[in-house]
Parts: sequence; C-alpha cells; structure tokens
Amino acid sequence: MSRVALVTGGTRGIGAEISRHLKAAGRTVVASYAGNDAAAQAFAAETGIAVMKFDAGDFDACKGAIAEITEKFGPVEILVNNAGITRDATLAKMSRDMWDAVMDTNLGSCFNLCKLTFEGMREKKFGRIVNIGSINGQAGQYGQVNYAAAKSGIHGFTKALAQEGARFGITVNAVAPGYVDTDMVRAVPPDVLQKIIARIPMGRLGHADDIARGVAFLTADEADFITGSTMSINGGQHMY
Repeated sequence: MSRVALVTGGTRGIGAEISRHLKAAGRTVVASYAGNDAAAQAFAAETGIAVMKFDAGDFDACKGAIAEITEKFGPVEILVNNAGITRDATLAKMSRDMWDAVMDTNLGSCFNLCKLTFEGMREKKFGRIVNIGSINGQAGQYGQVNYAAAKSGIHGFTKALAQEGARFGITVNAVAPGYVDTDMVRAVPPDVLQKIIARIPMGRLGHADDIARGVAFLTADEADFITGSTMSINGGQHMY
C-alpha cells in the first residue's frame, strides 16, 4: 500500500502544489483546508486528491480528523504542516487576537498534528515530517512580529523534534520559502513587489513548484539521513 500523506492547507497555493507532487510520487494524499469549500471541491475534482475540512489550529478538530483519516486511508506516515495565515500589523497596532490567531494556526498546528501522528510513526519505525517555515521567520519582517515569531518557532520545533524521532526512523525537517508567486504575494502593490524582486539574486519570485519539489525530496523514503535541517528555497535572498 502507498504511504498516507497529510498536507495541511493543501488545496491552494503552495500546499496544493505539494499535494500534487506527493500524489505523483505515489502517495495517498489527504489535503486539509479551513474554509474555502468551493476551492477545495474544485481542487478535489481536478486532482482526485481527497480533501478534508478542519481547523489545524484546534487540537480537538485535529484529533477527529486524524481518526477519520486513519479509518479511511490508514495511519499518516507523511505529514506536511503547511497551514498558515497572516494578520499583519505593527506591534503598536496588533491586538492579542491577531497574535493568537497566527500562533495557533501557524505554530500550534505543528504541535497538534505532530502530537497526534508521532506515536504511530514510532510504532511503524517510519515517518516523514516537513514543517513549512518562512524566510521571514529567519530574517524577520516589519509588521509581522506574530508571523515571524510563529515561523521562527517552527524552525526550533523542527530541530528539537528531529532529535526525538531520529532513532525511530522519523525525519523532521523544515522548508523555508522566500517570496513565491501565490495569490497573497500577487496582492502586494506592484511598486513594492518590484522592490522585493530586486533583492532576490535569482531575479524572480519563486514558484509553488520550487517549494513542492523540495518537500517531495524530504518526504522520500530514501531521504532517511536528513533530519533537523531547514531547506531555504528563496532564490538567494537570505543565505541562512
């Protein structure tokens, strides 16, 4: 049987491309989403990938989802924690709700889903976990103290959990994308976007496919000696 892979936030943007790549690699993929039913159903119809709606930042919702996935498809052996949101503002204007929302979704989801799948991976002596960080978690970004803190936390979480999983055949790695031509980045004013591109040595935005190839590599059965690492895919913008 093919290995079961869960990709959170896996029906749109970078997550959708990761889901497609894992399916092409022969995985049984479940893509989660939080709210856009129309987009999720369109993605499922286009790709044949199973979709499941739940809040990755809610532990009880994750617990129910993992139980359902296990019953329908089998235990999760590959986990890609991609779910993420932004609630940008300077610290002076940021509310506690804006802070909590980003921390719960971007970092709390990693705890939730690793907690709920890790024991099964230990029992099978196999697991691949990839957490999606960010260049802004490495370098910081004005107006994103919540997002940068959550993404930076992902990098530390990854290194710590990798040490727990290594002797059980579980690898835990992170991918830190730079600026990728998703809907969120395309919404940036053109003059600001040109300034961003000017700081990228490769001279272009990343593509979702660039990130997905990195994730597919790290989740391969053969990638068994790579753990605790962060793969920076940013066109050279931040060499970390």
